[in-house]
Amino acid sequence: MPSLIDIRRRIRSVKNMQQITKAMKMVSAAKLRRSQERAIASRPYADMMRRILSNVAAAAAGNEEVSHLSLLQVREEKRIQLIVVSSDTGLAGAFNSNLLRSAQRFVDEHRDVEIRIEAIGRKSRDYFRKRNFELTGEHVGIVDKPEYHQAAEIADKMIDLYQKSEVDAVYIAVNEFKSVMAPNLVLNKILPVEVPEGGEQIDYIYEQPLEELLRALLPRYVEMEIYRAMLESISAYHAARMTAMDAASSNAGDVIQDLTLNLNRVRQASITREIIEIVSGAAALG
Repeated sequence: MPSLIDIRRRIRSVKNMQQITKAMKMVSAAKLRRSQERAIASRPYADMMRRILSNVAAAAAGNEEVSHLSLLQVREEKRIQLIVVSSDTGLAGAFNSNLLRSAQRFVDEHRDVEIRIEAIGRKSRDYFRKRNFELTGEHVGIVDKPEYHQAAEIADKMIDLYQKSEVDAVYIAVNEFKSVMAPNLVLNKILPVEVPEGGEQIDYIYEQPLEELLRALLPRYVEMEIYRAMLESISAYHAARMTAMDAASSNAGDVIQDLTLNLNRVRQASITREIIEIVSGAAALG
């Protein structure tokens, strides 16, 4: 049976850990609010970009010059580029493990083709590096505060690989922010660009040929998809971390309660034993 000193030391240690987890929860809550605002602010632009792209594509339906644009060309997927957007740090429950499990499942389903990995975040880089995957690039330290120019650099690299036919398709795996309780794990194809359906045949007056408009819009669309994925990922990460730290604080409280009960039992047993020894000694003297 542990001594009173050991139990008190354990209680003190758990209380210190509980203070740390509560502080980390508050930090993640503050960061979640800021990152969520950025993610939500990016959604109208992304939705408008899809709608414009869809409308321009609908207006250009049947145009052979448009249908031959390189970023719209669908090829047999013999070489696939997979972008995995994870976090740099852990302590967020199953946030990274679920994402990496989904990416691994995608890789396993495409064993007959060549797959390259573009890792965004330290967790995805370490995961695939340990498994000897071919990494075309690694981006560590940018997911906490993503900037548009960083997403644009990655998008330009993917577009260049696709236009040179070094890859036949580009996918992105990411945790999108759905709610504080659970993220939405998605895996989308961003190249070749799949023009959103439902475009309206609006009688626009175009200053430029439709081919030039789409040639300018398609790269911006890819850039926005990657940038939005990074914003959604960091929001989902802070939500997952806040939930994990809240659960850790609650579990620490339960442990403290159990240890306190155990401490009281040990103390009571010690007092009882001392009383018995005193009574026994008095009886022996009498």
